[in-house]
Amino acid sequence: MMAKLQGFEFWRKTLKEARFVVAPMVDQSELAWRLLSRRHGAQLCYTPMLHAQVFVRDANYRRENLYNEVCEEDRPLITQFCANDPEVFLQASLLAQDYCDAIDLNLGCPQMIAKRGHYGVFLQDEWELLEKMVRLAHEKLSVPITCKIRVFKELERTVRYAQMLEKAGCQLLTVHGRTKEQKGPSTGIADWEHITAVRKAVNIPVFANGNIHHLSDVERCIQETGVQGVMSAGLHVSLCTEFRYLMCIRAHDMPVMKLTLVYSHLFLLEGNLHNPALFEGCSPPIWEMAEEYLDVVKQHPPCTLSYVRAHLFKLWHHTLQIHQDLREELAKVKTLEGLAGVSKQLRLRCQEEIAKGKDTEEKEGSLPFPHWICQPYVRPAPKEPVVNGDSQISEVKKAVCQKRALEDDAVNDTLSKNKQKKRSRNPHKNFCPEHKPKYVKCEQCGNPKGNKCVFNLCRGCCKKKAFKEVADCPSHGLRFKTRAEKLKAEEKKEEEEEEEKDSATETDASAALQKQSEARLPL
Repeated sequence: MMAKLQGFEFWRKTLKEARFVVAPMVDQSELAWRLLSRRHGAQLCYTPMLHAQVFVRDANYRRENLYNEVCEEDRPLITQFCANDPEVFLQASLLAQDYCDAIDLNLGCPQMIAKRGHYGVFLQDEWELLEKMVRLAHEKLSVPITCKIRVFKELERTVRYAQMLEKAGCQLLTVHGRTKEQKGPSTGIADWEHITAVRKAVNIPVFANGNIHHLSDVERCIQETGVQGVMSAGLHVSLCTEFRYLMCIRAHDMPVMKLTLVYSHLFLLEGNLHNPALFEGCSPPIWEMAEEYLDVVKQHPPCTLSYVRAHLFKLWHHTLQIHQDLREELAKVKTLEGLAGVSKQLRLRCQEEIAKGKDTEEKEGSLPFPHWICQPYVRPAPKEPVVNGDSQISEVKKAVCQKRALEDDAVNDTLSKNKQKKRSRNPHKNFCPEHKPKYVKCEQCGNPKGNKCVFNLCRGCCKKKAFKEVADCPSHGLRFKTRAEKLKAEEKKEEEEEEEKDSATETDASAALQKQSEARLPL
């Protein structure tokens, strides 16, 4: 068995000095999308984040999310897990290590689901646990262990955090230059200073994540921070320079237009999902990327239809704001051919607009390119409240700019938009925490237990125990004991019937012998 490569040797030989990296994206960085990204400049890809506990217990989950996606073209590849238990993380990694080049521990996810599950960035204060997880994986796995982290507000604490992970056995570190609190409307600017400090403090390769506006920023980030590579996910933009854009549209015989790129008022940008050609430094027409992606999906089945639909929604995002009827159609179709058909209709409509010269006459909103060019979804920064000034004008402007409101706004002031939508569908739905049912946890796995379960377990754990002990649980509809008794009764009945037949046969035989003996007696 060959010795496991570590640190820079691992980066140079296994990862082939990868600089352009596509990040792990839940339900979005599947095999087909990774292959498309590799065709357009990506040198290293990550699987979507996988849940270690589910990966260990569910063979179908393993097969659908990793085992069925093995492809020679899809290398080098790193599998990422979220976990909060050293043993579970190790078991999941052992099951995955033969299908990838390294295992990554997600310590950067800031979403609410990560908070509820107690993983991702919400483990960054539990250094003892993280050290144990990384050390155990480093000692037991045949492939290197890597980590993806977010920074602390304090630079020194961030450096010590990175050094702790390196000491525990981490062989490559991806640093997202934002804190745990920087997400959603509060995303803000990533701090490259923290990334630079980490790179100088550790002796392993470091990838940077954050503030990548276009391809030139990749080179600038590598030069300023000294990192080995730059990771691209959702929080960046991939706009070409005017020269590259003009070359791109001339290649497709499209009319040239004057462009003005303004970045100062923008803060949340999506890149790879809206433009897979990020690392090529070009923004091609959307239909080219969409058709190429659909071809890859057909060449490498199976691919979950919801993933394909989500990618097409991202690629066609700006165009679908104009062609709302096709947006609804894209949401309804339930086959790959149907999705391809809608994408084709969008292409034809865009080409008609180009032929009529509509793209030179008007642009959608403040888009730098026509809507049919691959470009990011841009969310403007939230406006600051008016302190000194005409608050009345501000209120009027707010009312004009506000999205379509739901009914009963006065009642829904304290509810989130998602809950307001649920309330509109079900007016009697109650969101009060006091009236929300309190679920008792299963004694084994922590999921909600059955209210009347005889074992005080959830259905999955109850089924295993009832099967093992040959018991019933009426609450979960499990009848192992009843079936066993029924089977035993049927077997007993069959035995009795056999015995009756045997006894009847013996009786008939003895009667026949008696008749024969009587027949032989002399008169």
